[in-house]
Amino acid sequence: MQADPEAQRLLAMPEETYMNEEQLLFFHARLLTEQAEVEAHLEEVRKAVADNERSGDELDRAAVEEELRLLLRQADRETRLLRKIRQALRRIEEGDYGYCAETGQPIGLPRLLLRPTAELCLEAKERQEQREHHYSKSRGDQ
Repeated sequence: MQADPEAQRLLAMPEETYMNEEQLLFFHARLLTEQAEVEAHLEEVRKAVADNERSGDELDRAAVEEELRLLLRQADRETRLLRKIRQALRRIEEGDYGYCAETGQPIGLPRLLLRPTAELCLEAKERQEQREHHYSKSRGDQ
């Protein structure tokens, strides 16, 4: 599944050692790295937005506005991701990381390796998505 030897080593650990110190340190380091990357990219986006605002070329205004809209949408997504990363780091500190916020069951290493910010186990996430789909369908959004 993962080419990363460190991730392979974690996956090879017995289930009863779930969220041991080594696993928590691994995810803490991974989340900190991801946080730094997102913060650096958000700073780049902020600078690009500021540069676009100074651009006064009326000929390319539509293209500049479209680029700005895309940059702002990307910044919004990354801001939400940054919030999720910080919440995951807080869960590590509080000892809740790796366990489903809804059921209390382990989320599982494979899922956390793919999405280290996951708060729900796969079953709870599927139920949430079904509820959201049902709600949007009942509202006529589809």
